[in-house]
Amino acid sequence: MPKTSMLSAVEPFSPSDRDAVYNAIFTRRDVRDQFRPDPVPDDVVTRLLTAAHHAPSVGFMQPWNFITIRDQTVRQRIAAAFSRANDEAAQMFPEQRQSAYRSLKLEGIRKAPLNICVTCDRNRGGDVVLGRTHNMNMDLYSTVCAVQNLWLAARAEGIGMGWVSIFHDADLKAILGIPNRIEIVAYLCLGYVDELYERPELEVKGWNRRLPLEELIFEERWQGDG
Repeated sequence: MPKTSMLSAVEPFSPSDRDAVYNAIFTRRDVRDQFRPDPVPDDVVTRLLTAAHHAPSVGFMQPWNFITIRDQTVRQRIAAAFSRANDEAAQMFPEQRQSAYRSLKLEGIRKAPLNICVTCDRNRGGDVVLGRTHNMNMDLYSTVCAVQNLWLAARAEGIGMGWVSIFHDADLKAILGIPNRIEIVAYLCLGYVDELYERPELEVKGWNRRLPLEELIFEERWQGDG
């Protein structure tokens, strides 16, 4: 009996499918404040997490876990932990930028109907993981790929997503019962939105600008400053 091939032919996407992929990439935004209160249906959440779970991972270790958080009391505790860290963060910027920093609305934890904490179990693949033998951070990078998959899938579903990174990990672990050995990679806020910025919000509000791509591409070897 002939063996069944586990390979399939690779063909380019149709123009419309290809354009849809690029459209999700180019119109994805980090949403901070514009969430509607209506819940994200369970079947949609499952689709989003399935997309995240199909991210590439070194050694196929799939080191991620996803903690979904809807309870308002829990989110209030997390928002308080964020607020404390955010006050500290504001003081780290030059005085002339502190007012601009404080003007950015970062209310997704309370306003978004769904929060997701994405973690990385660095022990899941054992002591020696294919592909991680010389770079121990590859499991963290793999988990970030899962976050990106989730973000693009959310954009395709018309769902806004924001990544909150201003926490002390110890505070978040205590609130969510995360073991010390587990790394927190991302805290995400998700919900439907009525509109998105045409360009990144931080660019629109003058915080930073997109760098020209041609300045970031080198041929054959490093060509920038040392």
